[in-house]
Amino acid sequence: MEVEKILHMKEGLGQSSYAKNSSLQKTMIAKSRPAIQESIRELYHALLPESLMIADFGCSSGPNSLLVVSEIIDTIDQERQSLNRKSPMFGVFLNDLPGNDYNAIFNLLPSLYESLQQEKGSDFGPCFVSGTPKSFYGRVFPDQFLHFVHSSYSIHWLSQVPKGLGSKTGEALNKGNIYITKTSPPEISHAFFAQFKRDFTVFLNSRAKELVSGGQMVLTLQGSIQRDDPDSIWELLGSTLHNMVLEGIIEQEKLDRFDMPFYAPTLEEVRKLVEAEGSYSINKLETFTVDWSVDTNQSLNNRAKFVAKTIRAVTESILATAFGEAVMNDLFVMFEMRVKERMAQERSEYLNIVVSMIKRDYS
Repeated sequence: MEVEKILHMKEGLGQSSYAKNSSLQKTMIAKSRPAIQESIRELYHALLPESLMIADFGCSSGPNSLLVVSEIIDTIDQERQSLNRKSPMFGVFLNDLPGNDYNAIFNLLPSLYESLQQEKGSDFGPCFVSGTPKSFYGRVFPDQFLHFVHSSYSIHWLSQVPKGLGSKTGEALNKGNIYITKTSPPEISHAFFAQFKRDFTVFLNSRAKELVSGGQMVLTLQGSIQRDDPDSIWELLGSTLHNMVLEGIIEQEKLDRFDMPFYAPTLEEVRKLVEAEGSYSINKLETFTVDWSVDTNQSLNNRAKFVAKTIRAVTESILATAFGEAVMNDLFVMFEMRVKERMAQERSEYLNIVVSMIKRDYS
């Protein structure tokens, strides 16, 4: 499975699209807003750039894509007015994999430009927004080009399914599962972490080359309390797929061959990897939790439906490639039932990590 070619959020504006089912991700952006604002203020006061280059890695599509951009611009505009300075020019680069629905983002740009002109006045900007389709696990921009980097709910996606998930005879070591579970052998968690370590280190190193000295970066990603026993929604999805094998809907071999290209690190894993890469000083590293359904005041049925729609919008491109488009409706009907059962029994939350860092000045 070539992740770079098939991973993308559900395109378009339909009822199952990511654009219609990304309020969870919107909540994550809102939760990380204080770190973003603090970082961008510190950046502006330290550098006072005449042109400010901003990149959002893993921008996806839909209304969230421009949400962080608008907040960054608002924060900079407030700070420059408080200092009685001329507005900088803004270069905004929206990055994701080539399969991303960039047209859905570009269709939102006229209204963004119009609102900026109306709200900020003639002495603002200008602002230039463009898309940069390429994997962020590698270089995307020239040396010392960016001032501020943001990424929300993207870094936990791996560049590839980890190697080392099969035995010497070719048998799947994580048989019947699609991610690390409580019953997975130690080799599974080691393999997933090793892949994340490679990917995250490449990401950090690539951004270090692209950021100016004193440039800042804020990342939000899904995390785990401990590597080998995550409280993971993927365990539920995997058990749903396993039940579909038992019912003869999908083949056992297809399930055994499939693993989710995903890793939720612990807080300490993130800290150690940033420190080991060596290009950054950590300003802030913290966690927060969000219920799977975000709004716990909704009925149990609505909460389970919300979770199923959210996961479908995120994973359908990968799952349809592995198991076929024809079984997707059945899969997520069954998955919704399992989510409902789980949420009726216990509280289910995502643990999330926010890390804010500054590129060190070696001059």
